[in-house]
Amino acid sequence: MTDDAGSTRLDADLPPEIAARVRRRGAATIYDIAELAGVNPSTVSRALSKPGRISAPTEAKIRAAAERLNFRFNPMARALPTGRSHTLALVVADITNPVVFGIVRGAEMAASAAGYTLVIAESQESGETEAEATERLMPSVDGVVLATTRLSDERIVDIAERKPVVLINRAVEGVPGVLPDVNSGVDALLEHLAGLGHRSLVYLSGPATSWISDRRFARMMEVSERLGLAVVEVGPNAPTIEGGRAALRRVLAAKPSAVVAFNDLIAIGVMQAAAAQGIVVPDELSVAGFDDIFGSELITPPLTTVRAQLVTAGERAVQGLLATLSGEEGPSYDPLETTLVVRGSTGAVAGG
Repeated sequence: MTDDAGSTRLDADLPPEIAARVRRRGAATIYDIAELAGVNPSTVSRALSKPGRISAPTEAKIRAAAERLNFRFNPMARALPTGRSHTLALVVADITNPVVFGIVRGAEMAASAAGYTLVIAESQESGETEAEATERLMPSVDGVVLATTRLSDERIVDIAERKPVVLINRAVEGVPGVLPDVNSGVDALLEHLAGLGHRSLVYLSGPATSWISDRRFARMMEVSERLGLAVVEVGPNAPTIEGGRAALRRVLAAKPSAVVAFNDLIAIGVMQAAAAQGIVVPDELSVAGFDDIFGSELITPPLTTVRAQLVTAGERAVQGLLATLSGEEGPSYDPLETTLVVRGSTGAVAGG
C-alpha cells in the first residue's frame, strides 16, 4: 500500500497534515487517498481493486490523488480499508548461521498462530545490504523484526518511526528489544574456567558491528577483575567456522590457556584448526562458545557453551509486533535466561 521503493516521495503541494501523517507512517493508505480526493474509503477501494465499478471522473480523481501520494497498489495487501498486509518481515544477518534457525522457528510459530505470514530477508553480515533489503520490504509488511542487526542506531530509529520494529540481540533506546541475560551467562562461564585453574583467556569477538559481542566482552572485563583473570580481546572475526580457523594463529600468539569465542561457529573453527596443528583440546587449550547451536555437542570433544533461548526470542519479538499493531503500548521485555552447558572442550589447566 505504498510506493514500490518503500520511500515517501510526495507531491510538494499536499496538505501538510496528510503529508506529515504519510511520512510518519512510511506509507499512504486508502484513508489518505479518500481524504485528498474527497470521497469515501470504500469508493477508493473499489476504484483501485476493481477499475470500472465507479464513474470515470471519480475514478480519475482517486487515481490522481493516489499519484500525488506516490501510492502503488500492493497485491500482498489483503485488507485495503486498513492498509494491513498481515505480513511481517524478519531480517537476519546470515541465514546459514544455525542461531537463525531457532529464531525463525519461534517467529514463524507466533506469526502463524496470529494468521500472519512471515517473510525472511538476509543481510549477509552487511549493514548496507540489510538497509536495502529492509527498505524493499517496508511497503509490503506491517512490522519488522531485526535479528542480530548490523544497522546503526540512527537507521534503526528511522525504520521504527515508519513501521513497528522489534530487535533481537540489540539494544537501541526507544525501540523494543529481546535480549539474552548476558551477565549471568558470562559470569557462569568465567567462573567455570577460573575453577579449572585458568588465569589467561582470549575472547574472540564477533563482527565489529555486533552489539552483543561488545556487551559480552565488557562483562568479561568486569568479571575478570573480580576473579583475577587476564582477558585479551582478539578480533573482529567473521562469525563463521572459517573465521574461527583463521583466528587460531592470533590466539596462540597471546598464549592463553582458554579461548572464549563470540559464537559456537567460531569456537568450532578454532577447535578444527587446533586439531590440524596437533593441539589437543582441552588438554592444551580449552575452548568455549555461545548459543548452543545444533552440532555443538556432536563435535569431538563436545563444545562447552552458553545456551540462549533462540526460539523464545523469535516468539517474543513477533508477539511484540502484534501487540503494537493491536494498539497496545510498545512491549517491554525481561532478559531471557542463559544457561552454561559444560561439555568436554573445557578442562583443567595442565599442571594446575
